[in-house]
Amino acid sequence: MNVDLAAADAFMATHARVLDRRRFEVLMGQEDPAAVLAALDGYRNPDGGYGWGLEPDLRSSESQTGAAAHAFEVFEDIAPATTSRAVALCDWLESVSLPDGGLPFVLPLTGTAGCAPWWRDADPSVSSLQITAVSAAVAHRVAVHDPAVAAHSWLERATRYCLTEIEAVEAPSAYVLAFAVRFLDVVHDRLPEAAGLLRRLGRHLPADGRVHVEGGTEEETLHPLDFAPYPGGPARELFAPEVISADLDRLAGLQQEDGGWTVDYARISPAGSLDWRGHTTVRAIDILRRNARI
Repeated sequence: MNVDLAAADAFMATHARVLDRRRFEVLMGQEDPAAVLAALDGYRNPDGGYGWGLEPDLRSSESQTGAAAHAFEVFEDIAPATTSRAVALCDWLESVSLPDGGLPFVLPLTGTAGCAPWWRDADPSVSSLQITAVSAAVAHRVAVHDPAVAAHSWLERATRYCLTEIEAVEAPSAYVLAFAVRFLDVVHDRLPEAAGLLRRLGRHLPADGRVHVEGGTEEETLHPLDFAPYPGGPARELFAPEVISADLDRLAGLQQEDGGWTVDYARISPAGSLDWRGHTTVRAIDILRRNARI
């Protein structure tokens, strides 16, 4: 499958939010990190957290745990450059962590317009492995080039929470499974217990790597690249090489006629749907590039 980068560039210019346009330019080697950080600042609050729809289906303005992973994605994009914003985000996450070290799925909303029901109805008093694992996974990827993030006490507490919860989980939902696998993949070389936990989670994966999202749309399914997007990590060993190759072909083939990628989960708001398409297009091209398909 051939990916049309010119068409992707046109899609981003036509439909994507400024943040994802800047991320796309960084991915293509066309932009200075300062520009993408400036775009990210539009979603930042004085407390060091992020809101304002950075998580496209959570459009309330206050800082939210659901936005943290998206901010860390930008901090990973700019490697090897670093920013004090990453440490400030860790500080904020520490301030909203619950006593067990986990993050709540959502904090109290100041506004519900344009917010998905899974955000509106979540309990802010309970730690969420889903949110903590996805945030910690990307933070650990940032920590590879940012010593201040690597040494932060929030990341240590969140990591220990994730390890404890993953060891206890019996029947993980699709997204919990995906984010836990991605978390263990990135901490595998540093934490000896990660290998056994990863093998244990692998038993929940079918051979083809397709996991339907219960409660999602009829088409909503996670695929091998949702669990192991990048080469070289132990999560790849959960899948046969031909399964990964076929999924890379599938991902490349999902480029639409307008040049962008789309999503198979519920559309909550018109703005959120377009925001997801821009984000998903950047992610698809990043995965394909890292796997030498572009």
